Parts: sequence; C-alpha cells; structure tokens
Amino acid sequence: MDYEFLIKDINLNRSQKKIGTDKGLAKIGDGIVNLTYSIAKSVFLTKNSSNEKIIRTGVKVNKKILANALKNANMKNFAKTRADAHDLADTTEALVAYVWLSNHISLPELIDFLSSRLSGDLSLRNEETESATEAFTNLLNHIKQFLPES
Repeated sequence: MDYEFLIKDINLNRSQKKIGTDKGLAKIGDGIVNLTYSIAKSVFLTKNSSNEKIIRTGVKVNKKILANALKNANMKNFAKTRADAHDLADTTEALVAYVWLSNHISLPELIDFLSSRLSGDLSLRNEETESATEAFTNLLNHIKQFLPES
C-alpha cells in the first residue's frame, strides 16, 4: 500500500528541518526503528548462535545510539538548533519514517541493512552500542540520497 499521502504536506515545502523536526514522523519512525532493529538483532544473533537456537528479541533502540549515528553521519542540520540527545534521536526516527513513507526503502530492506552491519558480542552493552551506532550511521548515510540537500 502507498502511504505517501501521509507526507504530502511536508513535500510541498520539503526541507531538512521540516522533515527532521516533525513530531508525527518521529513517532512513526520510533516504531519502525524499534521493530526493524529488534528483528535485525534477532537475525544476527540467530545466525551467529553456536547452538543453532533461534533467538527472538524485542528491544528499544537507545536514544544515544540514534543521536550519535545522526552526528556521525553529519546530519545534525536536519535537527532543531540546540538539540539534545532525545531531539537528535527523534530526528533520526523522523528521517527513517520519511524515507519509508516515501517508498524509498521497505521494512525488509531496513532489517537486512541493519542485520548485515551488526557485529561483535551483542550481549555486551558496550559492544552492542558501538555496533548499533555504526549500523545506524551507515543506514543514515545510505538514505541521504532520498532526502533534500537543504
């Protein structure tokens, strides 16, 4: 199904700030980000399990992971001025939602993209944070092509 009508108003005056600071997009993106990361982590853990056990996770992505990914991808210009970690995470979520609603990336593509970029021992908090930050940084760099340049 086509959901582009949900961003029709944003596309009238499409700008980095308008997309990155839209609270509705951030709320939709929150669900997309948490769903796709949970499945991506489950895929990664299952494929890398030594005992062939299927592992299912349901995790929320830490705001610091999303905030640092936005900074690492040099995309803070999409966020509001003087944004804190929560605002930067919301911006990341809004960008993911915008690209998904624009039909530029599907949920399976997001899952595959993230799971293929995870690494290390995700049972260790520091390693998971580092790995997830890198995966989301790569994702943001990938979706830049579907976002306005100014």
